[in-house]
Amino acid sequence: MTTLQIVGGQVLRPDMTVEDGDVLVDADEGTILAVGETPAGDETLDAEGNLVMPSLVNAHGHAAMTLLRGYADDKELDAWLQEDIWPVEGALTAEDVRVGTDLAQLEMIRSGTTAFADMYFEVPEVVESVEKAGLRARVGHGVVTVGKDEQAAREDFQTSLDVAKEFDGAAGGRIKTAVMPHSLTTVAEEYLREYVAKAREAEIPLHYHANETRHEVDPIVEDEGKRPLEYARELDMTQQSDFVAHGVHTDETEIDLLAESGTAVVHCPASNMKLASGMAPVQQMLDAGVTVGLGTDGAASNNDLDMFDEMRDAAMLGKLSAEDASAVPAEAVVEMATRGSASALGFDSGRIEEGANADIAVLDLDAAHLTPHHDLVSHLAYAARGSDVRHTICDGQVLMHDRDVLTLDAAAVRSKAEEHAAAAVERAE
Repeated sequence: MTTLQIVGGQVLRPDMTVEDGDVLVDADEGTILAVGETPAGDETLDAEGNLVMPSLVNAHGHAAMTLLRGYADDKELDAWLQEDIWPVEGALTAEDVRVGTDLAQLEMIRSGTTAFADMYFEVPEVVESVEKAGLRARVGHGVVTVGKDEQAAREDFQTSLDVAKEFDGAAGGRIKTAVMPHSLTTVAEEYLREYVAKAREAEIPLHYHANETRHEVDPIVEDEGKRPLEYARELDMTQQSDFVAHGVHTDETEIDLLAESGTAVVHCPASNMKLASGMAPVQQMLDAGVTVGLGTDGAASNNDLDMFDEMRDAAMLGKLSAEDASAVPAEAVVEMATRGSASALGFDSGRIEEGANADIAVLDLDAAHLTPHHDLVSHLAYAARGSDVRHTICDGQVLMHDRDVLTLDAAAVRSKAEEHAAAAVERAE
């Protein structure tokens, strides 16, 4: 066994208290062995003057959309997708997806995120990228059947099922999978009924967009006579292993349904604000006992993957939505970005505790915007930035040391991304 000792820092514990102490990691098994007073490790990682915290978990996104960052802005969701995003995505190659995923992971490693959910296509390329970069991921092929004939629709859903079966457990167990129908309005009911049953038979969870905009809610209410998540429950799409993105326009009945079923919701505040989708009732969800995670969505609608930004947005928007300054407090958003998101994705991460996955971020506190140190949890929610992260560790492996990313060539990744993004846009236009 090779051990890594993170020494000299303060440690954020699961109850949101902060104490001086070291963290000992089993680098081979990728787990935390001890916290506080620990034996010496075979190797050490300096955390003097730093906060040792659970690394962040980005529980909903489309990683390769980093190639479309800044390409189309200032539009509502439907127009943005149909007029700008989908045409360019139709021109993306498998290599484009690989390059865009590399760029996303470079950004996440540098900002202390070590796990993410990815709904996209060319999943084999995504898996190869994740394996190299060293992160964890819950991946899946996104299914859209609108505008497709029956053969194409079935092939799309079958691909989602096939890749979920093939790649679950890849990268030494760091990769998990899901079947990922895009949403309840972009996938026809006949295919949902058929392929959800197949996913259940194979014990594969589901991930999909739900209640993101009123345009996703109203057609279901009009056609089915029930709320979208009630409709999803009827289709057996709300099991405990499932997680949905956004949940902006959820009512009390749907919130109770989520709490009872154990289906998690991933809040994406920056994307929801930018696309004017609305404000999710996050405090109501938390009060009801819903598992709430946090995600950035794609970099085309955010426009970054910095989960520290997302925590601040979640806290601010939660207060505005509830019209209550005490709503969605700092402790809640830190919990959402760590243990809440990890729980949604099915990873035993998001906590610095013996036995948990050794997924850790070390935050440098030596910055004007993090001074004074009255309340470090408050700083995580309201003041910290991804650029404050000094070291990033996933599965017991150091992915970034003193701001130097070890698993990816940062300059090469950025150069390729520029090249591939320009070429994809040129093909689409």
